[in-house]
Amino acid sequence: MTSTHTVRFAAVGLDHVHIQGQIAGLIGAGAELVAMATDDPSAAVATGIRERYPDVPVVEDPQDLISRDGIDLIVTAAVPDRRGPIAVAALRAGKDVMADKPGCVSFDQLEEIEKAVAETGRFWSVTFSERFEVPCVIKAGELVRAGRIGTVVQTLGLGPHRIGDRAHLGSGAGRPDWFYDKSRYGGILVDIASHQIDQFLWLTGSRTAEVVASSVGNFANPETPGLQDFGDLLLRSDHAQGYIRVDWYTPKGLPTWGDGRLMILGTEGYIELRKYVDLAGRPGGDHLFVVDQDGMQYIDCSDVELTYYADLVRDVQERTTTAAPQEHTIETMRLALTAQQQAVLRGAAQ
Repeated sequence: MTSTHTVRFAAVGLDHVHIQGQIAGLIGAGAELVAMATDDPSAAVATGIRERYPDVPVVEDPQDLISRDGIDLIVTAAVPDRRGPIAVAALRAGKDVMADKPGCVSFDQLEEIEKAVAETGRFWSVTFSERFEVPCVIKAGELVRAGRIGTVVQTLGLGPHRIGDRAHLGSGAGRPDWFYDKSRYGGILVDIASHQIDQFLWLTGSRTAEVVASSVGNFANPETPGLQDFGDLLLRSDHAQGYIRVDWYTPKGLPTWGDGRLMILGTEGYIELRKYVDLAGRPGGDHLFVVDQDGMQYIDCSDVELTYYADLVRDVQERTTTAAPQEHTIETMRLALTAQQQAVLRGAAQ
């Protein structure tokens, strides 16, 4: 393959609305969507994707696309417990893989993915959309690397979500059954907190870390104990600390699905991100506030360039991993799985 070769990709697994951003991002980066397949064609997200891309062929059996020649990349947002097996099959069929987060839901799945990556020379990228698709996070990384706030010693990541958010339901009537089955979505720390773990490692420049403590709970939805509606964890690397809190408590009064925030503490200042909403303040999202030795500054990040999809397409062409180093992706999921496994159970959580 050359750098001028058009990357051809197939979407296998259309169960989570994140597939919309993945497909649009790849097409925007010059890749070609050649076919689609999914385990549940009747899912609201799958129906919406077929309507959005009516000229793209739909194949009944996902394995047909995984094994088909002439496809370079498999992208999946299947039910989380299916993403690992889809990735392994695609890697062993000679394809690179882009999976929605979480990329897998068990240590066994992660081990199989690592083996397939090592033995095939193909890469496995997990789309941590709360970094890759959020301009203010990209800008924060630029400021950190420029030394604006000195050495980063701690991150505080908040990832609240709303159960009934229509955007995440693909305009469907409600959450599917797998949303309430921990064995299928992996638990709240695997499913959501993997975003914040990714950001901790990336912003602090940590190659690895340890899970100091973690907990999960179900405090508001006892009728569905399989749904963990709260989770938190504490991370520590050899030079930085991180605290993460995720939940499903966003009230209806907020005009978006969650007040996602990120605070980055440095030795010479700090940065606060209000990713999706500025409470009773500026309209829209992607708000960044930085305080350093010279004063306070607000930066509107809505026009900051996002590069993940373009980088990933180039990675397929040039056999690199610039979009996200392979070891970083694996370590992020290892930490998420560890935090989930070690978590203290609270309330009605299973």
